[in-house]
Amino acid sequence: MRRKVFLGLLVAEAIVCVIFATVQTSFAGAFSAVTAFPFEQIGRGLRALSLSSGPGNVAAVAIYTAVSLSPAAALLIICKKRKMFPEDGLLILLSVSLFTVLYLMVNPGILGTMTGGAAGLTAGKSVLGVFVYSVICGYFVLRVIRLSFGSDSKMLARYMSLMLGVLGAIFTYMAFGYGFRSLITSVAELRAANIGNEHLLGASYVFLVIRYAVDAIPYVLNIWVIMAALLLLEELKKDPYSSETVRASDRISGYCAIALAVTTLSTIGFNLLQLMMINSSRTINVSVTIPVISIVFLLATLMLTRFVSDNKRLKDENDAFI
Repeated sequence: MRRKVFLGLLVAEAIVCVIFATVQTSFAGAFSAVTAFPFEQIGRGLRALSLSSGPGNVAAVAIYTAVSLSPAAALLIICKKRKMFPEDGLLILLSVSLFTVLYLMVNPGILGTMTGGAAGLTAGKSVLGVFVYSVICGYFVLRVIRLSFGSDSKMLARYMSLMLGVLGAIFTYMAFGYGFRSLITSVAELRAANIGNEHLLGASYVFLVIRYAVDAIPYVLNIWVIMAALLLLEELKKDPYSSETVRASDRISGYCAIALAVTTLSTIGFNLLQLMMINSSRTINVSVTIPVISIVFLLATLMLTRFVSDNKRLKDENDAFI
């Protein structure tokens, strides 16, 4: 994956996430939970189509069946091209899941009865969406594992690029989707708890925005590290023993160290600022952040850096000896 294209896709995803978070707030009935997207919206559309007329009901049933059977149809195509593996059975489970999930999304009254009424309806939709996404992710993870064992180094580099791309998409969502949605929710809750005192909330709004930025910083920096990792993979595919590969490896280790330092210091600084301005703020959120993912990134890349550097040194010694 080209880094410029990848970065452009992440920027587009960030914009979509911000728009979605805003729309979700304005149209809570149609966008009750992020994890229910797009199943909830498909269900609402099918329900409206079904109730419109007789032909509309037939069309809704046809669309519902086609969408639900699409994973099973994909399995039939796969079987014609290669032999089946155990993980392919997840495609059947996915079809069964879509039949069930979409049916409950089309008939939210049944789901509400199962979850204890309207109060649990949003949670129920979220759980249904999470289950479908877990099946999809599980299938792709198991397929990547199987393909990895039978692949050469170039193919492994491609799979690693793909995984880094998925990880970048997740980090982007956490920063600009989940994080921005949490900011909007916090602002709404603050305003609701201080009706009549809105003119005193200026400092509190500022703190909420700063807190959002502090929470988003680790994810943005991790994307920065991923961009460097993609460059390293490109150099490894060209020549794993080149000086450019070693420099790219050293660069990514430096980026990880910077990411850890900035994440830690930003949290400390934000907590200190809150304590200094405690009298003027109506919202306090002192936290201790342990950037586990960044730490794992750092250790992994340091090991990779050592491996690349040692290989380069051994190659240079062998070349000199010959």
